Amino acid sequence: MIKVMLADDHTLMREGLRRILESARDFDVVGEGCDGATTLALVRERDAQVLVLDLSMPGRSGLDLIKQIKEEKPALRILVLTMHAEQQYAVRAFKAGASGYLTKESASAELVNAVTKIAAGGVFVSMAMAERFAQSLNEPAETLPHQRLSDREFEVFRRIASGQTITEIAQTLCVSTKTVSTYKVRILEKMQMPHEAALVRYAVRHKLLDDQDEP
Repeated sequence: MIKVMLADDHTLMREGLRRILESARDFDVVGEGCDGATTLALVRERDAQVLVLDLSMPGRSGLDLIKQIKEEKPALRILVLTMHAEQQYAVRAFKAGASGYLTKESASAELVNAVTKIAAGGVFVSMAMAERFAQSLNEPAETLPHQRLSDREFEVFRRIASGQTITEIAQTLCVSTKTVSTYKVRILEKMQMPHEAALVRYAVRHKLLDDQDEP
């Protein structure tokens, strides 16, 4: 029996994941988290083999959360389950310590296989994401502007590009507006962009936004 924890800020999503796993009979869902704080508390309080983690819950960055969880519970395997289908997020998630990356649109078909594989010590990426990785091998090796950003800067960049205001970003990430403004300045400097509109055009051109995120 594989013990699994679920972390997603949408109750219906957690219920759906639980049903998928429990219907397979080889899984025991031992706890659920709805944001970064409750997920971290859950990880500290209970033992499990796999954490299915939404990358975009309220509070701290999902990438930061992966890093801290792996520091405290290195044996816990993490399957990122997210709406973000772009390769850049997957690369950053694996570098942070994730063992698998699955988009929510593929969850119903691939969740059981993904959890089983990483629980056994393997690494999982969906077929669609594997194809994106393969295609990237033919791309130029030079560093693109957005690849110079830290994980938190990249997250703020995407939120700015999707049309969120400084105040909205600050509320979502639980930081001050001054902090977000500082990130914005750093992002513009690192990417050598003159203004927000240039960030939007860049994000769209490089397909760094999901359809629902585009302004």
